[in-house]
Formats: sequence, C-alpha cells, structure tokens
Amino acid sequence: MRHVEVNGARVSAIGLGTWQFGSREWGYGSDYARGEAVRILERALELGVTLIDTAEIYGFAESERIIGRTLGERRKDAFLATKVFPVLPLAPIIEQRGRASAARLQTDTIDLYQIHWPNPFVPIGPQMDGMRRLQKAGVIDHVGVSNFSLAQWQAAERSLGSPVLSNQVQYSLVARKPDRDLVPYAKANDRLVIAYSPLGQGLLSAKYDATNPPKGAARTSNALFLPENLERAHELINALRDVAKAHDATPAQVALAWVISHDNVVAIPGASKVSQLESNAAAADLDLAADEIVRLTEASDNFHPVQGAAALPKLLRHRLPF
Repeated sequence: MRHVEVNGARVSAIGLGTWQFGSREWGYGSDYARGEAVRILERALELGVTLIDTAEIYGFAESERIIGRTLGERRKDAFLATKVFPVLPLAPIIEQRGRASAARLQTDTIDLYQIHWPNPFVPIGPQMDGMRRLQKAGVIDHVGVSNFSLAQWQAAERSLGSPVLSNQVQYSLVARKPDRDLVPYAKANDRLVIAYSPLGQGLLSAKYDATNPPKGAARTSNALFLPENLERAHELINALRDVAKAHDATPAQVALAWVISHDNVVAIPGASKVSQLESNAAAADLDLAADEIVRLTEASDNFHPVQGAAALPKLLRHRLPF
C-alpha cells in the first residue's frame, strides 16, 4: 500500500470511507454493523489501509461507534478522521462534539478532526477556536475542513494560526473543480486533498452506459445518470476500459489510480463488502503511464454533462411515471 506524507501525517493513498456504516436508510442495519462492517475494517487494516474516514452524522454517529468497537487494540494501525456537523459550531460546541466523537471512537486522540461543511452564519474564527482548544487538550491531533473553497480553507488557517492539514472534497474524473486551485495549493503548501466520491457514485466503474442505466433510486436521482449524460460519458468510459484492459485491472481501479496520481491527494472510496474494499485498495499500487493519465484527463475534459437547473426537468421526466 502506497502512503502519502504531509505536514507530519502519514496516510494510505487509498482510505476507507464509512458513510454507509449504520445507515439504515441505505439498508445497512444492525446485522451489517455487526458483520460485514467489522470484516471490512479488519481487512482494511490487514491490507495497510490506514486512513479511516467517518463523521458524527454518518448513521447518526453509529459509524463512529462501529469503528470504535472494531478497532480495539488495532487502534494504533489506523489514522482516524471524523467530522463535526456544523449546525451551531461555536467554540464550546465544537469542543463538546469533538470529545463526544473521541468517546464513540474509543480513542484518546482523534488523528484528524474536520469541519464537515462551511457554515454561512457562524464565522470561521469561533470554529477554529474550538479546534484549537481540542488540540491543546490533546483530544485531536490535526485539524481539517471539508467542502471548503480555497479562500475558506486559507481563512480557516489564518484563524487557527497553524496548518489546517486537509480539505475533503468531491474529486474524480467527473468532478474536476479541485484541479483549479485546491490540488495545486495542497501540493505547494504541504497540505492534503482527501477525495470523496472518487468513483462518481459508480459512474466510473463503467458498469452503466446509455444501454444499461442504473435502477436504484440513489443513482436515478443523480443527474450524472441521465440517459443523455450516460451517452455523453461514452468517450470517458471507453478510455477507462481501455486503460484497465492494459493493466489487467478494473475501470474503477483506474479511476482511483488517476485521482491519487496527483501529488498530495488521497481517495476514500466506500465499500459495502470486503471484496469491494480489496479491489479499491489494489488501486494504490496501480501505476498509470503518463500517456494514460493524459488520455483519461482529456476524456474527462471532453465530458460535458447536463447538470444544475438544466438537468432538473430531465430528472423529473425520468423519475415520474407519466
């Protein structure tokens, strides 16, 4: 397993996102929590996956509890990252929530504590004050943010008065916005971009195309999976398949390898079963040639999906039975 070192932290290039652990609304109930989730975490550590990412909002904190119960003596083998949901992120609340997450994770120190989303009503100063208090008390090691713009990330650093290690954002071959400034900033300043949804909710697995659209509600409500967009993704899907064939890999592994081919970028795909985790982890050791990275990037540049307000009428027509 390849690792990335930034600002005193060392994390696996492929991590494990655990949003689904304990999420009954996605069909992951108590049986899953006691069985497959435990097996996924244990296997992740065996494979050298150290970055385990969760959040207090995942499964209404059940994801944190599952991780805490499972790690036990293996805690030292994991780099634990969790996130505070910033409903009213004043300093005392940040401090209280951080201690509560540490208790659920059954750890003295959280390796990386992140603000889950920017809060438009609470200035960043009080939030970073809470983070500073947690750092001083030894409850957290590194501070991070999630879904922050570059200006917001930099403002958080100024308020904290020390490095904000990471910014967790949506980043993949179909979500390229971080290329504009976040990825270059991380590379130039010894910071980290943590890519969530690195497989575009499964579009980049190449399982779906215009002739084989997805059927689940979660994907049919996503504009990426509109028939028109699946058709527009034809060049990108073919590029993934061709590169995958050259490496005896899967398109999903190639898509992950493209993400982590960028300096100071790691990916946290989710895994609903052990075999999926194993496939994701193997992508860390997949070395893409320079011309393959160029081809994938160009195919991504050429993908122009219908999205935003323009996609809404199409989504409604696609979802409604009349």
